[in-house]
Amino acid sequence: MIPARKVNTGAEHSAKDANALVIPSEHHPLTLEMIDSDALHVLRKLNSAGFTGYLVGGGVRDLYLGKKPKDFDISTNAKPGQLRKLFPNSCTIGRRFRLVQVFFKRGKVIEVSTLRSLSEHDLDGPEQVLAPNNTFGTLGEDAQRRDLTINSLFYEIENNTIIDYVEGVKDLQNSIVRMVGTPVKRITRDPVRMMRAIRHSARNNFKIEKHTWKAISANSDKLTFCPPSRLRDEIIKEFYSGAASPWFELALESGIFPALFPLYRPILSKGSRSGTNSRKQLSRLFKTIDRTNATALKHKIHRQPDFFFFALILIPWAESRYPIFSIFHKGPQLFQISKQMRSELDQTLGTDLNLRRSLRQEIVNLLTNLSTLIHNRKNNNWPKWLQKKSYFSKSSLFYSFYIEATGGEAVTEQQLRIESPPIQHKSKIVSARRASAHRTKPAFSHKSKGSIFGFKK
Repeated sequence: MIPARKVNTGAEHSAKDANALVIPSEHHPLTLEMIDSDALHVLRKLNSAGFTGYLVGGGVRDLYLGKKPKDFDISTNAKPGQLRKLFPNSCTIGRRFRLVQVFFKRGKVIEVSTLRSLSEHDLDGPEQVLAPNNTFGTLGEDAQRRDLTINSLFYEIENNTIIDYVEGVKDLQNSIVRMVGTPVKRITRDPVRMMRAIRHSARNNFKIEKHTWKAISANSDKLTFCPPSRLRDEIIKEFYSGAASPWFELALESGIFPALFPLYRPILSKGSRSGTNSRKQLSRLFKTIDRTNATALKHKIHRQPDFFFFALILIPWAESRYPIFSIFHKGPQLFQISKQMRSELDQTLGTDLNLRRSLRQEIVNLLTNLSTLIHNRKNNNWPKWLQKKSYFSKSSLFYSFYIEATGGEAVTEQQLRIESPPIQHKSKIVSARRASAHRTKPAFSHKSKGSIFGFKK
C-alpha cells in the first residue's frame, strides 16, 4: 500500500477535490527524466505563466507500469485562448471540446486540454440537464469524467507527485481495470468505453473488475448505437496493438466480438461443432497477426494494411458461408461466389464499420484468390500461369498467413519484406523538401547586389 495523504489541490477547486490522494515522489516510480522533453517544456511554460499543468491519462499509466507512452497528453486550468497566446506554434481543434495542439520538430504534437466539468458524469434524475461540453472544471471533476480509473491519474512536476481521485494507483498495483463511476451509466453515455476497458485489460494483462465486466457483458449490443467509423477505427487499433489475440478472447467472451461482427453470430453459436472450429481458427488467426506484426516491427518492415487483417479474420466466415477453401470451384463458379460475397459484405460489415468500397473489394479478392492458391498448390509450388497473375504476390503472402494460422510454417521475415515498401522517415522527407526549396531561388530577390527586387538599376 502506497502512503498518501488527502489534500485540497487548490483553493479554486470544489469541495470534491479535497478527496484527492497525493502520492509523494518516494512512493511512485515516475521521474522528470522519464517525461518527453517537449512535454516537459509545455508543463514548465504553463507553470512559469502562472497556470497549473499536469501530465494525464495514458502517459501517467504507462510510465507507472514501466512502459514508453505513445503520447504525452497534458491538462491545465488555462483556457484554449490563453494557451494559443502562450504557444504560438499551436492550433485549436475539436468541436465538442476545444483542444490545443502544440507543434514541435519532426512532426511531434503535444495535446493540451483544459480541465473539464462533470457535464458527462453521473447526474441523477431525468430532470437534470447536461452542462455544455465546453464547460471547464476542476481537477477532481476532470478525473471523474474519464473512462477508467487507471487513466484518471495526474502527475505534476513541481513536487513530483501523482494526484489520484479514483484509486487508480491502487488498481494499477492490483492489475485491475475498473470504470470510473457506475459502469452501466458510463457505458450508456459512451458504449465505446467497453472496448477501451477490454483493450487495456488485454494489453496489460489486467483483470477486469467484476461490476465493470458484468456491465460490459450485459450491454455489449449497445455498440450498435456508435458511429460505424468510430468502431472501425477502434478495431484497427487492436490489429496493430500487439495484443490482438488476448483482445479477441476477451471480446468473444464478453459479447463484444459478435456485436462488432454480427455476421459471426450464427457461426459462433455455442454447442455447434462448426462454431467451436471457427472460434479456434479465429484464435489462431489473431495470434498470427500479433506474431507477424512483432516480426515486422523488430526488423523495421511495414506491417500489412488494415483490409489485409480484416480479410484474414473473415476466413472462418467465408468458409462457413461459401466453402471455397475446402471445396474446389471452377473459375466461373468462383466468380459468382465472389459477387455473392461482396453483396453480403456490402450489407453487413461494409455498413456496420463504414468500410470503403475499395477495401471491401480488396477483402473479397484476397479471400477468393486464397481459394485459387489453395486448390492449385502442387508439389509445394504453383503453376507458372498463376505466378504471372498481378494478384499473386499479395495473395501468396495472404496464403502464408493462412498456412501459419492452420498449423503450418510461420511467415518469414523475407516474405514480409518482399511485400512491404521501405519505411520512409518524415524527418528525411521534410529535409529533402527544404533542400529542394533552398536550391530553387525566387524570381525576385532582395539580396541581389545593385538591384531592386532582382532588377538592375
